[in-house]
Amino acid sequence: MTTYFTSDTHFGDPRILRIDRRPFPDLPTHDQALIEAWNAVVGPDDEVWHLGDFALGPPPERVAELLASLRGRKHLIVGNNDGPATLAAPGWASVAHYAEITVDERRLVLCHYAFRTWNGLGRGAINLHGHSHGRLKPIPRQYDVGVDALGVQPVALERILTSRRRGGGGDPSGKGSVNHAEERPEPSA
Repeated sequence: MTTYFTSDTHFGDPRILRIDRRPFPDLPTHDQALIEAWNAVVGPDDEVWHLGDFALGPPPERVAELLASLRGRKHLIVGNNDGPATLAAPGWASVAHYAEITVDERRLVLCHYAFRTWNGLGRGAINLHGHSHGRLKPIPRQYDVGVDALGVQPVALERILTSRRRGGGGDPSGKGSVNHAEERPEPSA
């Protein structure tokens, strides 16, 4: 079993193609590409922590369908764009606003939002977050695990920890490494 992390998939959210300039011609193509990328790395017995903003806009039936199409045991850390349909969707192993877990003997603090300080920071704990869409300047032991920061596939902790050494994050198409931090405005959503 591997533990993966992702955030800010924004399934069904028409704003995401425009605001974050994701390289997809339309929303159905975007959603399908994210599903395929997820299922290409996540196995049925793997665990995925989705750090918020799973879906915005689709009816409850579509949110449930999206969740059911994704492999693994899925946990949701609630984001600012996760509405009642996402929170109530069958298929979440857990739903919370915050979690502290240990993966590969590393203590992790999970939240949709980036922190300036967090529990265990002085003892090596790592903060994983979403929300900022790759726009925040990285600080030590803090990582944005969102689609716009590390690419469309959920990522394992080892890749997250080495992402800065290899030149930064990813691009939403999953085809290369780009960092849009300086070319995009701050998120409004």
